[in-house]
Amino acid sequence: MSQAPLHRQFPPDFVWGVATSSFQIEGAAREDGKGESIWDRFCRQPGAIADASNGDVACDHYHRLDADLDLIASLGVDCYRFSIAWPRVQPLGHGDWNPKGLDFYERLVDGLQRRGIRAFATLNHWDLPQGLQDRGGWNDRDTVHRFVDYARHVQARLGDRLDGITTHNEPWVVAVLGHEQGNFAPGIKSRKIATQVCHHLLLSHGLALQALRADGAKSRLGIVLNLSSCMPATAMPEDIAAARMADARGRRWYADPLFKGAYPDEVMAELGADAPVVEPGDMRSIAQPMDYLGVNYYTRSVVSADGQEWKAGDRGLPITDMGWEVYPEGLTDLLLLLHRDYPGLPPVYITENGAAFKDEAVVDGRVQDADRTAYLRDHIAAVAAALRQGVPMAGYMVWSLMDNFEWASGYEKRFGIVHVDYATLARTPKASADWYRDFIRAWRG
Repeated sequence: MSQAPLHRQFPPDFVWGVATSSFQIEGAAREDGKGESIWDRFCRQPGAIADASNGDVACDHYHRLDADLDLIASLGVDCYRFSIAWPRVQPLGHGDWNPKGLDFYERLVDGLQRRGIRAFATLNHWDLPQGLQDRGGWNDRDTVHRFVDYARHVQARLGDRLDGITTHNEPWVVAVLGHEQGNFAPGIKSRKIATQVCHHLLLSHGLALQALRADGAKSRLGIVLNLSSCMPATAMPEDIAAARMADARGRRWYADPLFKGAYPDEVMAELGADAPVVEPGDMRSIAQPMDYLGVNYYTRSVVSADGQEWKAGDRGLPITDMGWEVYPEGLTDLLLLLHRDYPGLPPVYITENGAAFKDEAVVDGRVQDADRTAYLRDHIAAVAAALRQGVPMAGYMVWSLMDNFEWASGYEKRFGIVHVDYATLARTPKASADWYRDFIRAWRG
């Protein structure tokens, strides 16, 4: 029996969107009372950013808000996932609030509402106020409580108009890339600190959910995890065991506390003295019921016991400009694994999925990015496959709305379905944007 066309494989209440984050697009780094973030500071470390760039201007979204909201609306999407820059609304992360910063996000949310687009706000997409980092950052348990205060303040101002509030985006990145490997802000290299940072991120998530609900939350509340399916490089038992352990360190280290109230025993044993300090009641606080889980997926992970990094491309599959293998089947595998391991899994949104390709050229007002269009189509099909097998899929959001500051890669990697000319900041929808708009239009019927 032939399958229905792809756009017919999603229910009428499915949500289609695009996603961005504050530091990557806003610019206006020191305007209207905004404080310094750890990424503002990190960008000024020699060698930290591939092209020696920073987020001072980025896509200048702060000054181009209305035009960008019109651009989002032109795509026909249901929702827009964005993040709030904590140092824009509370410059030091403690103490005084900045009314002009909150005004900006109010204009953003109201602008979305006027255009019939749901607002999904992320509270922490990595740009911690430097004022808190100076007091120990996420390694300091006090930051947990500062985050809860921040979450409550944002909800009090905007919560009646937010469809979803995400506490953290990708705690793995903050902990591992920021505090263990040190190639993301704040640039610390300590496994012991990284594990404690992870615990404090998860704890602040749980305590924030409790506080927001106690304050009468009207939004749906959740968290976003970056996950990949871990596959053994061969069928050898040692490779299978290595892949299982990699899955425990990656997916389960974050998801088990949220859904089962415990860290994986094998990872705690492996960490030994580097395991986090967990105070009584912490795990119960972390395991708050969630209204949704956000999943960011880009590629799979292939693992071997000998520790040899399996090189993307060795198996003849397409590779993105990030050097990541294009493997949409891995998304279906991952979603089925989550559904199997966590009974009662809440609705799942793909909160980021997309690819960087070299598509700098605008020719006759067009950017042809057939590779990205194929990537999006095939990963949307992978979501449909999970949906058919019972996974409670609720929505899909493309990363990213527009080309932007790609963290340590600077402006060299383009993930957008809208091209940004960094000399003029002109926006040009790419062929992938046209395809996505037409797909959504066909789905609406």
